[in-house]
Amino acid sequence: MTPTNSALIELRDLQLKTDIGTYGPNDIRPDVHILDLTLGIAPDLVVIAQDGMAHVFDYDPLIIEIERLAADGHYETQERLITRIASACAAHPDIQHIEIALRKSPVRSGNGSLGIRLKLDEQTTHALRVKS
Repeated sequence: MTPTNSALIELRDLQLKTDIGTYGPNDIRPDVHILDLTLGIAPDLVVIAQDGMAHVFDYDPLIIEIERLAADGHYETQERLITRIASACAAHPDIQHIEIALRKSPVRSGNGSLGIRLKLDEQTTHALRVKS
């Protein structure tokens, strides 16, 4: 079996300022929506011969775009926001595959979290890139 080289960018526990869901007067409203994001990139964007932003994937603009999408009005579902985040990630040709997890908390009686996880392989990420 041939070993596979890979590199990952991992973002964990980013609290998004977003408005998701429709709630009645007695429903528990989440205090927070938390994003975890894992992006597969080419190893040569991590193992670099010299220091400098020109040699790596600059994730800061993507994070700014994700924050903008999160704050871009009301969402009925977490799935819609995840779809928009996936499209924003796929727009970057250096991103090979994507894993997104978005969770809200609390769910019941001040505890618990509930979320959605999406994993897109290289082929599906490329198809989303072409579609966008």
